[in-house]
Amino acid sequence: MVMEKLINDLLTRGVAAIYPSKEFLESKLNGSEKLTIYHGVDPTGPTLHVGHSVPLFKLAQFQQLGHQIIFLIGDMTAMIGDPTDKMAARVPLTREEVLENSKLYKKQASKIIKFTGENPAKLRYNSKWLAKLTLADTFKVYSNMTYAQTIKRDMFQKRIAEGKDLYLHEFMYPMMQGYDSVALDVDGEVGGNDQTFNMLVGRDLMKKLKNKEKFVVCTKLLTDASGKKMGKTEGNIVALDEEANQMFGKVMSWADGLILSGLELCTRLPMEKIQEIKLKLGDGMNPRDAKLILAEEITAIYHGRKKSRDARKNFLAVFSGKSEMGKVKETKAAVGELLLEIVWREKLVSSKSEFRRLVSEGAVSNAETKEKITDPFFKITSNFIIRIGPLRFLKIVVG
Repeated sequence: MVMEKLINDLLTRGVAAIYPSKEFLESKLNGSEKLTIYHGVDPTGPTLHVGHSVPLFKLAQFQQLGHQIIFLIGDMTAMIGDPTDKMAARVPLTREEVLENSKLYKKQASKIIKFTGENPAKLRYNSKWLAKLTLADTFKVYSNMTYAQTIKRDMFQKRIAEGKDLYLHEFMYPMMQGYDSVALDVDGEVGGNDQTFNMLVGRDLMKKLKNKEKFVVCTKLLTDASGKKMGKTEGNIVALDEEANQMFGKVMSWADGLILSGLELCTRLPMEKIQEIKLKLGDGMNPRDAKLILAEEITAIYHGRKKSRDARKNFLAVFSGKSEMGKVKETKAAVGELLLEIVWREKLVSSKSEFRRLVSEGAVSNAETKEKITDPFFKITSNFIIRIGPLRFLKIVVG
């Protein structure tokens, strides 16, 4: 009965689509074969965020069922640049930038999947095989895909319609990601629904080069109220290494429409409990109370239940007027240093673009004078306490 529930959750919770079919994967899971499944992440930014957690939770379910999972860091594909959903080519990254970005990925992912103990996850880097491909090898791989298959991608069609450039290296990306499946010789792959095209290229390559039926699990995307992915490009991410109070406060700032999807995709709360919350919301439950549950559950995964509950108390104290700043973190800075650099270094924001966006929204101010900071390139001249949003504070000491 327990195994049946675990398999059902794997097949349904947070799942957008399964290829070739749900029935195919269900038969695999009910068999005796130990499967190998991977999920890949390109290190285009310095931290994983809650959007990354969705396929990682799915990977963890396979691990819980006793299957071999692989966390793949796309250190080579990150240098090519995934064109998925991009209306312009990505800025190329150097190998040094890619390795710097990825140095904390394993530690962050270990909050969800296990790299130690029984049946540990494996960590792989795709430069191990992609960097070794000769020109002849590359031609052989590319002979398995046609121009017509590639050009039909939605974002390519949009760029053509708008007269924007398409670069040859962008056509290469899906095949390089697809070749990861071949090199790893996997049974399946897990990834966000926006990666369906790339993952199915890998499925096709496995059929042609390995005569193997690879399954693909496409997870739902965590999107904001405008329908955009919660991600670093959009500047609205909750990074997995954020301090507990900041993480809690950021989740509390999400739109009410994200409550139920956030509970399903980003927490371990049982679906039965989530259904109860859904019914209560329909019966008039204050959305803030449901969001408090969401924020506490997410924060508990990365900081433990005690810190999560403390963050909840701190949040409620701020908004009840009992506390404004509490204990404020302190950092030193030089005269003339950019505020942007300081808050990014101290992880008050997950990216510099997020800081610029928050400044434009009027969310950054001097906590003592209440004066808003309107210049994203504001320079430090004296001591003061910066406030970002309702819960993020930093005392800057010049010297």
